Amino acid sequence: MSKIFEDFPVYIKSLDLIEKIYTFLRSQDLEREFEFNNQIKRAGFSISNNIAEGSEYNNNRQFIKYLKIAKGSCAEVRSMMIVSKRLKLGDENIAEEVVNLSREISSNISNFIKYLTENIERP
Repeated sequence: MSKIFEDFPVYIKSLDLIEKIYTFLRSQDLEREFEFNNQIKRAGFSISNNIAEGSEYNNNRQFIKYLKIAKGSCAEVRSMMIVSKRLKLGDENIAEEVVNLSREISSNISNFIKYLTENIERP
């Protein structure tokens, strides 16, 4: 893989997601929700960091492994947003934006995995 991770559209979207998460967490009713805040931040960072780390191996099999972890973190972000809605925490409109962007990133990662799988180096 010759491209650097900073140029991957899915990586850039994952940074957008982190920004949205931080915007969501600015809500006053989330001020004291330390565990919730920490967990959703960690899940958001996991997406971008696993895309970055996996790309550095220059090996499609390894990269796919890290992309699958990033995809799982997208689901974790969505799960946290479902919890926030049920507990009526944060701005529901921003929560929906986070969910939608997370779904988009997850779909992009799936397509990326498919592409890499089709282009795995054969022994």
